[in-house]
Amino acid sequence: MADTSHGAESAPGMPQLDFSTFPNQIFWLVVTLVVLYLILSRIALPRIATVLAERQGAIQRDLDKAEEMKRASVDAENAYNKALADARQQANEIVAETKADIQKDLDKAIAKADAEIAAKAAESETAIAAIRDSATKSVKDVANSTAAEIVKAVMPGAGDAKTIKAAVAAIMKG
Repeated sequence: MADTSHGAESAPGMPQLDFSTFPNQIFWLVVTLVVLYLILSRIALPRIATVLAERQGAIQRDLDKAEEMKRASVDAENAYNKALADARQQANEIVAETKADIQKDLDKAIAKADAEIAAKAAESETAIAAIRDSATKSVKDVANSTAAEIVKAVMPGAGDAKTIKAAVAAIMKG
């Protein structure tokens, strides 16, 4: 029976499970783990930490730059809105001044036409028909020129002389 037990011990099997080699295996396991720990702690992990720090820094720089660009765009939008409001204010002032100037010119033209009509009406009864025709022609000319000046002042290039004359004639007919 001794031969059978001796044969079982020398039978081929897994060398890792042989209790006689455990101290040697444990030694090399410890050496391998220490070497892996040193390689990871001294070389690999610092490189990984450096890459992660660089990525975090790049992300933070990008976020800061985006925030700065956002602030710049808000400032630009505010400046644009202020310039737009100023331009609208100036346009309203110009329109008001132009309307006032046109009204003054219109008042002068109307006063001039009224004075001419009143002076001619005082002449004689026989010349009233001729004076009416002359006054009507004068009013048409003044209205045409005044309307043309108003159209030019309010909307440059908007109307031609024929259109203005037709509009004045239609209004004068009633």
